[in-house]
Amino acid sequence: MKFAIFMNPQIPGSGFAAEDNAVARRPIGRDVESYQKLLHEVREIAVHADRIGFDALMLTEHHFHSEGFESSVNPLMVLTDLAARTERILLAPLGLVLPAWDPIRAAEDVALLDHFCRGRLRLGVARGYQARWANVLGQRWRSQAARSDGSASDDRNFDVFGELLKIMKLAWTEESLRYRSDVLDYEVPSPYSGIEGWPARDWTATFGAPGELDGEGRIRRVSVVPRPYQDPYPELWQPFTISDRSVRRAAREDIVPWMFTPIPGEHRKKAELYRAEAAAHGRDYRLGEHTGILKIVGMAETREQAIATYGSKMQKDFASFFGPFGYLEVLRTREDDSAVPISPQKGDYRRMAEVQMALIGGPDDVKRGIEAMLTEIPDLEWFGLFMQGQQGVLPLDTVKRNLEMFAREVIPEFRD
Repeated sequence: MKFAIFMNPQIPGSGFAAEDNAVARRPIGRDVESYQKLLHEVREIAVHADRIGFDALMLTEHHFHSEGFESSVNPLMVLTDLAARTERILLAPLGLVLPAWDPIRAAEDVALLDHFCRGRLRLGVARGYQARWANVLGQRWRSQAARSDGSASDDRNFDVFGELLKIMKLAWTEESLRYRSDVLDYEVPSPYSGIEGWPARDWTATFGAPGELDGEGRIRRVSVVPRPYQDPYPELWQPFTISDRSVRRAAREDIVPWMFTPIPGEHRKKAELYRAEAAAHGRDYRLGEHTGILKIVGMAETREQAIATYGSKMQKDFASFFGPFGYLEVLRTREDDSAVPISPQKGDYRRMAEVQMALIGGPDDVKRGIEAMLTEIPDLEWFGLFMQGQQGVLPLDTVKRNLEMFAREVIPEFRD
């Protein structure tokens, strides 16, 4: 098994852990000094994780978060900064929200980062679920936030995501590209009939990609440069693959699905679906191979210390911010009334631990939680440590010390 850290970068002093400061600096997301503190912590954690043996560092993409929570505007740019400070750890946006991007600009930026880190990039791609910004940045494609409800807008988001990924792959793999989309108002070149009057036609005819110009000197194709460092492109990941149709598409496209369903039995169902669909497309994976699972981990020397450290902090931001998006449903048990939404009061560390969304305790407690997961999915390839309630909430030294404990006490037990 390989181990990754997943961060929703949080401005220190935002959220309920430091409510007075967040209100005093409102909107703290635009406070320069506060954002510099975020960058310092993210850099420190990335370098530390690289040194102590974590395999990958993953960052989200979100916009307009004036509240300071999930302040991760452009993971490609942040990971470029971290690539220059680290040596071996894999770097992964988890994920790049494709409906918010132009596909060729995204393909170029990804290829650049892949070169900057010399192949340490793993590219997470996502659909985007927060309407506040997904609707704004996706308007060029008539795409709104993913809702996973089978609605027309959700179908449109699903189709837009798939088409943008297709164009990016073409940009990476074709020496020159000519394409007209039947899903998007998008064509390459534009106009598709050809770009007239290219002044450097002789230069391009001599040194450019074959076929860029036609016999009359019109631009008929474009060559997207550079090509990625990895051949043909970085391994693709996708968060957080829950719906069956997303699992199936991930299998068809050979994308690593990262799952955030809490109960091991649910993990297994999704992993079995992925394995079966991959096999139907000629890829024979063991159960859990080419698959990742994300869990919140709150670890200290003892269970009592872990509860004291995380118990009062882990759930407040999660329940208050993510709860209205429906994330508290992952805390539902069979004893809950199916007609009643899960209340924020139930979104505490006890319920998180009960449904195994969070592993809280000393090293042995965490190891037992991972072992229980492996009884259901024996060949799980990736385990993601979700740093909810840690970076930006706890003191940086505490965060680094607990990560070091995980790397020292837990990781060696589950290495291949």
